[in-house]
Order: sequence, then structure tokens, then C-alpha cells
Amino acid sequence: MSGGAVALGRVLTLVIVTNDGDPTEESIDAANDASREHPCRVIVLARGAKRAAARLDAQIRVGGDAGASEVIVLRMYGPLADEGASMTVPLLLPDAPVVVWWPGEPPEVPAKDPVGQLAQRRITDAAAARSSPLRSLAQRRRTYVEGDTDLAWTRLTLWRGLLAAALDLPPFEPVTTAVVEGGAESPSADLLAGWLAATLDVPVTRKSTPEESGLYSVRLERPSGEVALVRPDGRVGTLTQPGQPDRRVTLQRRQTRECLAEEMRRLDADEIYREALLGLEHVRRARLPGKTRPAGA
Repeated sequence: MSGGAVALGRVLTLVIVTNDGDPTEESIDAANDASREHPCRVIVLARGAKRAAARLDAQIRVGGDAGASEVIVLRMYGPLADEGASMTVPLLLPDAPVVVWWPGEPPEVPAKDPVGQLAQRRITDAAAARSSPLRSLAQRRRTYVEGDTDLAWTRLTLWRGLLAAALDLPPFEPVTTAVVEGGAESPSADLLAGWLAATLDVPVTRKSTPEESGLYSVRLERPSGEVALVRPDGRVGTLTQPGQPDRRVTLQRRQTRECLAEEMRRLDADEIYREALLGLEHVRRARLPGKTRPAGA
């Protein structure tokens, strides 16, 4: 009876898929923190070396080691590393939504992955791609299916909110051009540029800083002057707009657990994320020379 009561308190099943070398424990910690807002069953598919002998190690964590959830860790080796979907099905909560999260390198097409096919929501992270974050983001654009999302997009929530609020203040003028500056391999900077291109329907330029940093600044040009949101140190930003005093705002890189919790709040298609991906086709790229700035996010 107590086990049934626990199951009834879960709102979804979160499946975490990691590969050999991924920080599995860090992902579990993030899921545990997110579960305090979304009580869930967490199933961790930790895929080990495929050349090893076939072996399955299983662990169940409850109580203090599992946040507001129960955590089932399956470490799969050899041929079993590709059997995650068949091992997941018997462990899913009945009649509960399924969310799959790849904290490391995702499959080429998440919606066609055997584990991804079980889910209503599929979460990737282009910033964690081992090869190139921007190539990973381009792959997400080519293979997008309703239910897909990426934590590089979730990290932009505060930026998008501040920019939208700034444009809601007088003078109510149209934006004529936009410039987004950030690290050359920052997928968040690319997605913000794509979002502006799709939302404002104006020319958007994506400038790259010389080093591998995150999102640095956004500048929106209007007839009365420039609206600028600049974050030089990766923690605190300054919002500048004509006729208004400069505002200092907290813009520290969001932690993974915050982004994961936000994505678990919704299970419908994120159409704005899709528009941002499509808007990337209309973004002009330009290399910006200049001094090195500290890495942001």
C-alpha cells in the first residue's frame, strides 16, 4: 500500500540517458533537485562500454538520496547498452507522461531513438555536444519534431523576458535591426538571434567574440536610439534604453536543475523554440575582433 501511495504522488517519469564518460551523478543530482518541484520517477540509463562483456548493474535510491522521487539506475554494458528502451518500459509509471533527457551527446534524431519514442517531451543540450555545439544545434533544426527542446534555449528565458519587457515601454517604436554578440560556439547566442529574427522580422547580425564565451550582449536599434542588454562578466547585465535610467539586472548562467525544472513544467510543443530554430536561416554572421572577455553562459 505504501508503494502505491508513492507511485500515485508522481506526476511523470523522467528518463536520463548517459553515455560512457558523461557526468551521470551530476545529472542525477540535477534531477533530484528538479523533482522537488515535479515529483517523479527517475530512470537512469547509464550506457557503459559496448565492447565490454554483457552486464547489467541496477540500483534503487529512495529518501534523501532521491530528492522527491525514487531513482532507478541501470548501468548497461556490452550488447545491453543498446537495450535501454526494453528495460525502461516495465519501469514506467502507468498513465503518466514520459520525459527523456540526454545531458550529454544526444542521438542524431531524438524522436526516432528507441528511448525517445517512449516520450512526450525530449530534452537535449547542444552546449554539451562533444564535437561542435553549433553543429548539434543545426542537427536539432533539421530533425525537429513536436516535443523536442534544448537547454540552450531554456537558458535564454531571463534574456527574452527582459528584452520583451523593454520593448513594452515607450516609445513604442519598431525595431529596425538587431545584433547579438557571444562566443563563436555559443548555441544560446545563436538561438537568441534566431528568436529575434523570427519574432521581429528584421535583419539580425550574430557577432562572435574571439574566445569561447557565452552570450555577451543584445542590441536592438530603433528610431529613437538603441536598446542594449550587455553582460560583460557573465553574472550581472546592464539594460540601457533611451529615456530610461540604466538598470542592472542579475543574469548569471542558469544552473542545469533550474532549466530542467522549467522544461518539466510543460509537455506540449514549444512552438517558439521551433520558430527560433527556423529563424537561424535568416541570421547574418560576422566575426567581431576585439579583446578577450571572460566566459559567460
